[in-house]
Amino acid sequence: MRESGVLMHITSLPGDFGVGTMGSSAFAFVDFLEKAGQSCWQILPLTPTGYGDSPYQSCSTYAGNPYLIDLQLLIEKGLLTREEVEAFYWGDRADKVDFGALYQSRSKALEIAYSRFDDNDGLDAFCRKHSSWLPDFALYMALKEKFRGAPWYTWEDALKFRQPDAIWAARQELKAQIRFYCFQQYLFYSQWNALRSYAHSKGVQIIGDVPIYVPYDSADVWSSPEYFQLDENLTPTAVAGCPPDAFSEDGQLWGNPLYRWDVMEEDGFSWWLRRLAAAGELYDVVRIDHFRGLEAYWSVPYGETTARGGKWIKGPEMKFINAVKAGLPHLKMIAEDLGFLTQAVLDLRDVSGFPGMKVLGFAFDSRESSDYLPHTYTGNCVCYTGTHDNMTTRQWFESASEDAVAYATEYMHLTRQEGFTWGMIRTAMASVADLCITPMQDLLDLGGEARMNFPGTQTDANWTWRASGHCTDPKLAEKLYAMTKLYGRLGNRK
Repeated sequence: MRESGVLMHITSLPGDFGVGTMGSSAFAFVDFLEKAGQSCWQILPLTPTGYGDSPYQSCSTYAGNPYLIDLQLLIEKGLLTREEVEAFYWGDRADKVDFGALYQSRSKALEIAYSRFDDNDGLDAFCRKHSSWLPDFALYMALKEKFRGAPWYTWEDALKFRQPDAIWAARQELKAQIRFYCFQQYLFYSQWNALRSYAHSKGVQIIGDVPIYVPYDSADVWSSPEYFQLDENLTPTAVAGCPPDAFSEDGQLWGNPLYRWDVMEEDGFSWWLRRLAAAGELYDVVRIDHFRGLEAYWSVPYGETTARGGKWIKGPEMKFINAVKAGLPHLKMIAEDLGFLTQAVLDLRDVSGFPGMKVLGFAFDSRESSDYLPHTYTGNCVCYTGTHDNMTTRQWFESASEDAVAYATEYMHLTRQEGFTWGMIRTAMASVADLCITPMQDLLDLGGEARMNFPGTQTDANWTWRASGHCTDPKLAEKLYAMTKLYGRLGNRK
């Protein structure tokens, strides 16, 4: 069945108090998707943002980002007043997220809400339901607060190595703080479940990301160090990255600890099955970030300052994929098969049966054969005009070489009357790909000012873009609906 959708992270939605949330703007966006004939809403990870404000560097693979909790909904429940919320500083730009302001203000606002919260039975039930991860996460966060943000591997040995007596004592000492962090997750999941249910009522499915790696300083590594390549002192022996290429002579040094895939295999990849099962409760379709790392991963000795000294090491391949399919047979997945691809990676993707990604923005940089050109597609793939890591389509046309633009213009029959960006959207819609995803920036025909992320950089431009309140304009919905219908992508809609 042919379908289409829109890529738009929740933080990018318009609204008050500094960041897009799971409140009225999110529900309005679902209404926009329905009117536009879209079947899918793709978002970035919902987990707390970490280093560089990235949702791909989170302290937990299970927890929800408290920044996404809608404060207006808490006002309506009587847990906050508007005057209290407006007294905090949330930033001074409606088109950019100020993560520094959120860091300073959001927790304080939620503390006020917590002081008025009285649904202890509901919170207790939530804690029981999420007992496989929530106690460790809440304790980790409470200890981080106690030690003023210091990473777990610098804590005193008794806590670092999770000695039972020390963990028990910490739970008693920090009981109030632990409860507060559980309360935040209760709010997040309550609001998310309401939003997702509303999306389902409108015929919209959620596509969400699962990063392949987790940060060293995370509740996941602290609570399960046996699954990671750490020495007896819990220091990494090797970390993740990608090799040098035409874009970076030093490669990219991500620094995430690598998995002990052999240890994971011994218990049937249970750590991953729990993680993906939880993702399946949040999303309808899971996109596995850096899928190629399952075939082989770039391993860099810990302590290196660049990724140049790394080497390729074989990953778990079909042993992992078969375990996932057996353990989670109903989980729908997309393979993020971008980057340095070998035939072995392509073969693994094809044998897995997971649809891969085709990015039109990569297709026209030369006259050489490209797997991203639509005439090479099969149905089992997802066609994107671009992703959160790339230029917007308008920016690409404004910065690409004359030859590349001429090639794209010829191939896609582009005209200035239609607009080059909408010509690329049309080409993606017309492709044989079962699913077509368009970033919201492209639907709005925005330039480089709206780019979401610049991989390998640490700037205040990353992850901060927000749309204006006009992003759900009815005329845009009508235009997108007409194109979706023309190319047979209404799915089950009439």
